[in-house]
Amino acid sequence: MTTMFKVGYLVGSLSSTSINRKLSKALVRLAHRGFEMSEISFRELPIYSPDYDADYPPAARAFKQAIADADAILFVTPEYNRAIPGGLKNAIDWASRPWGENSFTRKPSAVIGASIGAIGTAVAQQNLRSVLSFCNSPQMNAPEAYIHFTPDLISDDGEVTNASTRDFLSNYMAEFHQFVARVYTALPRGE
Repeated sequence: MTTMFKVGYLVGSLSSTSINRKLSKALVRLAHRGFEMSEISFRELPIYSPDYDADYPPAARAFKQAIADADAILFVTPEYNRAIPGGLKNAIDWASRPWGENSFTRKPSAVIGASIGAIGTAVAQQNLRSVLSFCNSPQMNAPEAYIHFTPDLISDDGEVTNASTRDFLSNYMAEFHQFVARVYTALPRGE
């Protein structure tokens, strides 16, 4: 019997034509049968400020709750100026605040991203891993996944046209399922 996990995924780009959105659709199609995948949008979040800590706006409360309700989080992010996009960092700030109410604590996570550049999103992923370490989110460190995006690699509906890329992404999602199961074996939910 396969253990089921609710996986929330965040697409780091807010662009409607994002290649990382295409990648997220491919990952949903290729997800392990033990994953129930749903996107957690952060488009409506205002810029975080501690001034909100006493009373989060509705969009931030809903976002923070969606992170808390997920069993694991998958980040699918581009690289902007050698870092993660500002909107994604803002979303993480909302979910991890106020102090002592971090929705990422002990929540397994994984990072993947696509870029038209040859090094994929390597630097952004390292930047994100640093943030997630501070948020006490256990991270899948291998396999690493820096996708060099080429035209027509992934269709608009998430069909991966290259067999070796499709196999790699399918394996990545299977490894993520195994990782989440291992984390919850060591750190049972609700404890």
